[in-house]
Amino acid sequence: MRGVRSLETTHLPHWRRNIYLFLTSQFLSGITSMVVQYAIIWYLTKQTGSATVLSLATLLGMLPMVLLSPFAGPFVDRLNKKALLIVPDIVAAVFAIILSIAGTLQSTFPLWLIFISLLVRSIAQTFQMPTIQSILPTMVPTDELTRINGQLGMVQSANMIISPALGAFLFAIVPMNFLILVDVLGAIIGISLLTFVRIPEHPVIDEKVHVLADAKFGLMKLRNTRGLWAITMIGATFTLMFMPAASLYPLMTMGYFHGTVGQAGLIEVIYSVGMLAGGAIIGLFGNWRDRMKPIFWATVAMGITFGGSGFLPGNQTGFVWFVVLNALAGAMTPFYSTLLMAMIQQSFPADQLGRVLGVLNSLTSVAGPVGLIFAGPLADSIGVEKLFIIGGLGSLICGLAMWLLPSARAYDQQLQARLATEALAQPDLDD
Repeated sequence: MRGVRSLETTHLPHWRRNIYLFLTSQFLSGITSMVVQYAIIWYLTKQTGSATVLSLATLLGMLPMVLLSPFAGPFVDRLNKKALLIVPDIVAAVFAIILSIAGTLQSTFPLWLIFISLLVRSIAQTFQMPTIQSILPTMVPTDELTRINGQLGMVQSANMIISPALGAFLFAIVPMNFLILVDVLGAIIGISLLTFVRIPEHPVIDEKVHVLADAKFGLMKLRNTRGLWAITMIGATFTLMFMPAASLYPLMTMGYFHGTVGQAGLIEVIYSVGMLAGGAIIGLFGNWRDRMKPIFWATVAMGITFGGSGFLPGNQTGFVWFVVLNALAGAMTPFYSTLLMAMIQQSFPADQLGRVLGVLNSLTSVAGPVGLIFAGPLADSIGVEKLFIIGGLGSLICGLAMWLLPSARAYDQQLQARLATEALAQPDLDD
């Protein structure tokens, strides 16, 4: 199967034009989707002022990833990849139209309908994310995979930079019931561009889906990949330690540093600019012989910058340093997430990747809602800045564990040696 996968990626004609058209579709549709996402959260904040409502909205955005990812993987491996990208966009657009109509007919949007809309959007992303992750190895040559992942990270970071500013501008001048329809525009643009993108498929598409058996298959493949299993468990621990503070960035800015809403938005943009810079470095110079080294140092750097934020003075001088530390933390983030994803994509045959990614995404995401449950009470009892210190220490511990475990530390060296051996054997497989 590995020989078949290599043939499909390296012999795909005009692969560069094809992948950049795909990245363009993700960029344009991603901006519109995030603009609406920000607008909904700001609307909830303005209308309710309730931390409970905002926490529930955040949980609705995370739970489908945790609960459905293991079962989404089998469908990703078997169903048409292009359809898995297009259909969720159509469904999200339909719900946007329904929500817009409801907001037009009433003075306010029904809260239950907003929650349903957020849930549907999250379910759509649960299918789209592993689909994108699993098709990249089939669209580009193996030696370009890390660089293309870096460029995908740049696209996502650019969305995160542009969307808050554009969303704030539109939120101020466009009625909410019309602003929601931007999601429909994004779906039209994204689907139109995707029709011109060639996405290789696999024979496994015709096999029946056995959801539980396939989720178990993905889990067993991941567990049997010893070093990667250790890295996955460390990643889940990192999320558990990191998420409580990460969910309370606005409270850190406006409560601890006594800042404004504009400054809370500035932190989001600065972090995203840092991610864009980090993604650009990977996109340009992304072929490391041992990717575990930059992953380790990125984890340590995130721990230092994140934990250091908790020791800053609670005034505007402290906020200035908070901005600097977040720019550095943002720049380090792609070195962890992007390089790790490239390693995962190269570790399994393309026709198994969806099932593995579904389980992996669920395992690394399950700690998020757990952290969110404790975020509010902890912040109230010990102070939000202490959560940043805890998150920073957790990141340092996870980085140290990653380096001390031989199976994790040496994983990429062993992976690249295996890929080199398979590449040498490829002509024999073709014969």
